[in-house]
Amino acid sequence: MTARCVMVLGATSGAGKSWLATALCRWYARQGLRVAPFKAQNMSNNARVVAGGEIGSAQYFQALAARAEPEVRMNPLLLKPERDTHSQVVLLGRVSAELTALPWRGRSERVWPRIAGALDALREENEVVVIEGAGSPAEINLMASDIVNLRVARHAAARCLLIVDIDRGGAFAHLYGTWALMPEADRARLHGFVLNKFRGDTSLLAPGPEQLRGLTGVATVATLPMWREHGLPEEDGMFDGCLGASSASSASIEARGQTARLKTIAVIAYPRISNLDEFQPLLNMPGVRLRWVRSATELSALAPEDWIVLPGSKHTSGDLAWLRSQGLDRAIATHAGQGGRVLGVCGGLQMLGEALIDPHGVDGNGPGLGLLPLVTVFAEDKTVRLREASFGAIEGSWSSLSGVELRGYEIHHGQTALHPAMAAAGQRSFEAMPEGLAWQNAEGNVLGLYLHGLFEDPRTLHALFGAAVPTLDSVFDGLADYIDAHFDPGLLRSLIE
Repeated sequence: MTARCVMVLGATSGAGKSWLATALCRWYARQGLRVAPFKAQNMSNNARVVAGGEIGSAQYFQALAARAEPEVRMNPLLLKPERDTHSQVVLLGRVSAELTALPWRGRSERVWPRIAGALDALREENEVVVIEGAGSPAEINLMASDIVNLRVARHAAARCLLIVDIDRGGAFAHLYGTWALMPEADRARLHGFVLNKFRGDTSLLAPGPEQLRGLTGVATVATLPMWREHGLPEEDGMFDGCLGASSASSASIEARGQTARLKTIAVIAYPRISNLDEFQPLLNMPGVRLRWVRSATELSALAPEDWIVLPGSKHTSGDLAWLRSQGLDRAIATHAGQGGRVLGVCGGLQMLGEALIDPHGVDGNGPGLGLLPLVTVFAEDKTVRLREASFGAIEGSWSSLSGVELRGYEIHHGQTALHPAMAAAGQRSFEAMPEGLAWQNAEGNVLGLYLHGLFEDPRTLHALFGAAVPTLDSVFDGLADYIDAHFDPGLLRSLIE
C-alpha cells in the first residue's frame, strides 16, 4: 500500500499543529484505517523513549492516537536545545555527535535521504500518514534548506491544511501572508484554512473567510472554538500562558464555592526544562493546584504540605546556576527544612545531590543543592530506555509509594551514586528504588528519581492522590469528536480520497 498523506502546516509556531495532527490521527484511525504520524524534524526538549531510541513527545502521542506503536521513523530528526545557539541532534532515535557539530544549514542535505526514507517506509506500511510541519512554511530565510515543510509536502504529495491561532489576532493576515509567500505550485496543495482558538460569535468573522477565499482560492474549512480542557499535553508552550496560573481543577472547586485548601504543586520552570508534558495529569487532578514557578517569592507562600518539583533539564548545570541566581536554592532548602515535600526528576534529581562532575564536557560541573547525599558524573553515552521498577520501603511523606510499581522511561547522560566521602563516613544510601533509580533523604521528605512518568502511571497517581484522571485514550477520542463536529462535513474524508 502507499498511504495518502494529510499535512498540517501552521501560519506560526504555536498555532495548534500538534493538537490538530493528533486529532486527525485518531479520526482516521476510527475510520478503520491504518494510520501513522510523521514529523521530519522536531525541535523540543520533550521526548519519549520508543523502540530504537527517542522521538519528540508530540509524535509519541500522535502514534498512540493513531493506535500505532511509536517508533523512531515517525520523527527521524529531533533537535534538543541545550543553549540559545546550540542543540543536541538526535537522528533516528540516537544522538549524532557528527550532526550536532555541524551548522544548522549544513545538516539538511546530510539528513534528507534518511528523512525521505523514513517517510517512504511509513507510507508503504500504512493507509494514511498524518504529517506535521514545523514553524511556518513561509519562512523564506529557511526555504533553501527546508526539510520539514514544503519539501516534505512535495515528496509525499500531501494535501495540506493551514492552521492559525486566531486568539493572537491578525489571523487573516497570517493566512494570506503565508499563502502569498509560498511558491505558486505549493499553494495548490492547500485544501483548507483552519481558525483555531476562536472565542465569540462566529458570525463576526464574516466577511473575512469569503474575502480570503476570493484572494487565495482556499476555503476556511473549520473554526475551532477555544478549548483549554482537552487534556492533551502541551508540547512546548505550556509555560508562556500559565505561569502562576491555577489548574482547571482548582478553578472548578472555587466555582462551586468549596473552601477546602488545595494542595499546591510548584514545578520549577527553569530555562532548559525538559519533559514538562509528564505533568499534564496534575492539571486535571481534583484538589490539586499546579503552578509553574520562576521566582523565590512564589515559593515563600507554600505550606509544608505543598510540594516543590524540580523537573528534567536539558542542561542541568546551566539550569542549576539559573536557579541559584533567582534565589530559588534558598527557598527550596527552606521548604525542605520545614518538612515540605521536594521531588526531583532526572535532571532535578541530579540538582538535589552534592555535586555535578563533567569529565567529558557533556553538561558542566558545579555544586548541587545538597539535599541528597549523591554525586552525578556525566557520561558521553546517553541512557535511553524504558523501565519498570518498584519502589522499596519509602519513609516519611512519600511512604504511600512503598511497593508501588512504576512504568516509565530514562533519558539522561548523568550517572548518579552515593557521594564517596559520605559513604566512607558510613552515610546510608537511602535508595528508594533498586539499580540507582531513586533515593530519598533521612527525614523522608526529599525524593529524587530518574524515571520519567510518575504522574502518568495510574498506580502511582492512586497511591499519591487516591484518585485517577482521564485516560489518554479518552482524550484522543475527545479530540476526534471535536474536529468531527467543527470541520465542514465530508472535508476530512475528502483529503484522503
